[in-house]
Amino acid sequence: MQPPVAGILLAAGEGSRLGQPKALVEVAGQRLVDRGSRMLRDGGAAPIVVITGAAPVDVPGALVVHNPAWPSGMGSSLALGLSALRSLPGECGAAVLALADQPLVGSESVRRLIAARVAGASIAVAAYDGRPRNPVLIAREHWTEVLTLAKGDAGARPFLRAHPDLVTLIECGDTGSPDDIDTPEDLARVTQALLHRDQS
Repeated sequence: MQPPVAGILLAAGEGSRLGQPKALVEVAGQRLVDRGSRMLRDGGAAPIVVITGAAPVDVPGALVVHNPAWPSGMGSSLALGLSALRSLPGECGAAVLALADQPLVGSESVRRLIAARVAGASIAVAAYDGRPRNPVLIAREHWTEVLTLAKGDAGARPFLRAHPDLVTLIECGDTGSPDDIDTPEDLARVTQALLHRDQS
């Protein structure tokens, strides 16, 4: 039996164009940070680590880790999340990385990435119409190199670009959308999409 697959939700951004930290932004009555952690959990990831920064956030059922270096970009949050998993008792075999500002990503994408891991993939990336986006699963044996390359706002991207031969693309276009919420216009559009999805 393979070790469990953890979930890391990156939720540290200040949301400068939105006017409030992204973790606290409510979409269809629920904070982005809660939606993201639930998406990971419903997809089968455990434990869940939430990386915060611009605002203190409590997330029931998740290990919340504050990143004091959050202004430096996503790389420091990713590094902190992987380091937190390494310090937990028991051993996670992989981690699914997700962003709090993509609430249209569905839990089915996480399930598919974990299934790809069970089938032998060491790196699995959700794709939408063939284009790689988020979430991303990275096996534990790669974490050290990911930590080395995670600088600024790049996150896992430098590692993924350095190892295209290891990447397994998992089509998730039928499970949701990786649209980001960066502006009030994005927020309005994504809120409408979520409400339409919840009603259908």
